[in-house]
Amino acid sequence: MTQTIMPPVEIVEAQPAHGAVLAALHAQSFSGDDVWDEAALKQLLPLHGVVTGLALAGEQPAGFLMIRCVADEAEILTLCVAPAFRKQGIARQLLTWGVMEAQGREAERMFLEVSVRNAAAQALYAGAGFAQAGTRRAYYPDGSDAMVLVRNWGV
Repeated sequence: MTQTIMPPVEIVEAQPAHGAVLAALHAQSFSGDDVWDEAALKQLLPLHGVVTGLALAGEQPAGFLMIRCVADEAEILTLCVAPAFRKQGIARQLLTWGVMEAQGREAERMFLEVSVRNAAAQALYAGAGFAQAGTRRAYYPDGSDAMVLVRNWGV
């Protein structure tokens, strides 16, 4: 049996010039009205409080995490990993990076929404210490509910 060894992952802060790369990654991870296009991403990237980590496996874009920090709260706006790079711990690395960024920006908690249909993402977030704080009914374009998750680390 052969094992594929992936290059180490580096996480760099994405800039508006990365808009097309981020849009391509998002399109590989989401479908329909859930996909964010290049124009939408380029509008979000420079907003106050928004920080985006782009995971690179060697030279290859593997995924990204976009968060927004306001006052003492942070929110995960989106997290995606390209199919070719899934199940290699990249989402966990991006999530860890995002929590560290939020803590460095004096956030005391982090929120996110995740589809009730996305068991893999729910497991990732539960493993990182997130707990359900609520539900948003029919939140997604496909009509599915969103679980609102939170992780507190502040006082």
